[in-house]
Amino acid sequence: MNNTLMTWKDTLVDFLIRKGFDILGAIVILIISAILARWLGKQIENWLAKQKMELPIRTLIVRVVKMLVFVLAGVLVLEKLGVAIGPMIAGIGVAGAGIALALQGVLSNVTAGLQLILTKRFHVGEYIEILGERGQVHNIELFSMVLIRPDGSRAVIPNRKIIGEIFHNYGTTRQASLSVGVAYDSDIPLVFSTIREVLDANPRVMKDPAAGIGIASLGESAINIGISPWVTLQDYGAAQEEIYKVLIEKFREKRIVIPCPRRDVRLLNTPAGGAAAA
Repeated sequence: MNNTLMTWKDTLVDFLIRKGFDILGAIVILIISAILARWLGKQIENWLAKQKMELPIRTLIVRVVKMLVFVLAGVLVLEKLGVAIGPMIAGIGVAGAGIALALQGVLSNVTAGLQLILTKRFHVGEYIEILGERGQVHNIELFSMVLIRPDGSRAVIPNRKIIGEIFHNYGTTRQASLSVGVAYDSDIPLVFSTIREVLDANPRVMKDPAAGIGIASLGESAINIGISPWVTLQDYGAAQEEIYKVLIEKFREKRIVIPCPRRDVRLLNTPAGGAAAA
C-alpha cells in the first residue's frame, strides 16, 4: 500500500515538474481569453448599438465573437499541453455528424432563428399574429420567439414553426374596433360630430391616420355606430376604456339616447277572466 502511494506521489511530482509551467500557462490563457471575450463583446455591443442595429442581431454577433475567442483559446491550451490537435479535430467532425443527426429539431430552430433575424420579417416591439397566437414581440432568439399576449402571459414559439407560415404584422400601432348603439330617431350628424369630438380630445388617439366612423349595422333596437381609432400598442386597452367613458358622458350631455334592447309581448286568444286575473 505504501509503495503504491509513493509511486503515485512520485508520478504526480514528476508530472508537475514536467508540465507545471504548461498547466500554469494554460490557466493564464483561459483567464486572459475570458477577460478578452468579455471586453471585446462589450465593445462590439456598444458599437453595434450606435449603428442602430436591432437587439437580436447584436446579441447574435456578440455571442459568435465570444465563442470564437474561446475556441481559439481552447486550441492554444491544447497545444500548450502537448495534445495532438489534428486527430482531435477529425474526431470532433465525426462526432459532430452524429450529434447533428440527433439534434435535427434543435438545429432547424437555430437555422430558422438566423433566417428570422437576418431577413427582419418583424421586429422586437411589433404586434403580430401567427399560429393562432397574437401578441407583442418580446424577444427573437436562436431557438424560439417570445410573444407577450394581451393578457400579459408569454407565448414561446419554436422558430421552425414560424418559417413558411402566414402571419399578420400589425407593426407598432393597432386600430381599435369600438361600437356604440344609438336610437333610431337620433340626429346622426350630431352623433358623428360628438364621436369625432371625443376622439380629437383623447391624447392616446392618433390623428394620422384618421379614425374611421360610420354606421356598422342596423340592429333590432339601435343603429350601431362603428368607431375605429388608431392607437399605439401601449395605449390600446386604456384608449378604449377612456373613449367609452367619455362617450357616455357626452351622449348624456347632448341627450343622445343609447337604447336598451326591448321586446313587445302580446297575448292572443286569452280568456277575459284570465286576462283580468293576470
